[in-house]
Amino acid sequence: MIIRSKAPLRLGLAGGGSDVSPYCDIYGGLVLNATINLYAYCTIEETNDELISINSFDAAVFKSYPQSRQLEIDGEASLIKGVYNRVVKDFSLPALSFKITTYNDAPAGSGLGTSSTMVVCILKAFVEWKGLPLGDYEIAKLAYEIERKDLQLSGGKQDQYAASFGGFNFIEFLKDDIAIVNPLKIKRWVIDELEASMLLYFTGRSRSSAAIIDEQMRNTKQGKSDAIEAMHLIKQSAIDTKLALLKGDINAFADILHEAWENKKRMASHITNPMIQEAMATAMESGAKAGKVSGAGGGGFIMFVVEPTRKKEVETALSKLNGHVMPFSFSDGGAHGWKIYETDNIKAF
Repeated sequence: MIIRSKAPLRLGLAGGGSDVSPYCDIYGGLVLNATINLYAYCTIEETNDELISINSFDAAVFKSYPQSRQLEIDGEASLIKGVYNRVVKDFSLPALSFKITTYNDAPAGSGLGTSSTMVVCILKAFVEWKGLPLGDYEIAKLAYEIERKDLQLSGGKQDQYAASFGGFNFIEFLKDDIAIVNPLKIKRWVIDELEASMLLYFTGRSRSSAAIIDEQMRNTKQGKSDAIEAMHLIKQSAIDTKLALLKGDINAFADILHEAWENKKRMASHITNPMIQEAMATAMESGAKAGKVSGAGGGGFIMFVVEPTRKKEVETALSKLNGHVMPFSFSDGGAHGWKIYETDNIKAF
């Protein structure tokens, strides 16, 4: 039997950073995000060779390990191993024999939530394979625990819930790791206008979000007033963005995005850099209304809001830099999995 799963990557439209502890534990966090038609993929193939074979294209790890109930976390394919170890432990499964293959549509460190989305995707494949009793909330929370607590990887909480639920979501983050997902019913014409008015630009450089997030966490713990006040404003931008999108006011959305980017830069010292500033300036000079880095900052993708009739002008200007524009559309569904049963007439490739 073969099990496949896919989970959507996301754009953090507003409030990103307020989902990171300890800020959300103290003040509560609010995030508005939306999934797009770029995905994480996972395939699990049952085997009888008493091996666990890992093909992680994002981590460039292609290894086999002896069948065991726990795999050593040694810095190689940690996301896969972390999910496997937790699933086997929590659900009292025997040592499994299988081949797993994973890859993403976007590079790691792109600011689209690739790592967290991959954890959700892998977990969804195990849920489908073993019939585990986990719904959307449970998958998202377990994925968060695996990544942030078991593997000790720095980051927030929004990506796991975005990948699990899909669509446009306004998410509340409270203390004790409580999250409340509020799906937004955005009118179809508003989504169409948003897609016509947005441009996604990859800077050409991935980055590790850990250092930026760690600095953000330190600033909150140390009570640095400027950083905390900036985060309060960023959290408020999630509320303002929700209202703008529900009303279909794209100009207001652009204004909020611009202000949120200015506040975001106050959160940590490496959120922006000359490469990002050059891309921002180039886009603005060519007709963009606003821009903000998706994710923690430092590199990856930049979202721009443009007048649709000037979109090609902005694309042309950005094409002269080292990055490239990535076509995208918004997606509805969250993580899902399916099984393929081999028969005499249908064989796996």
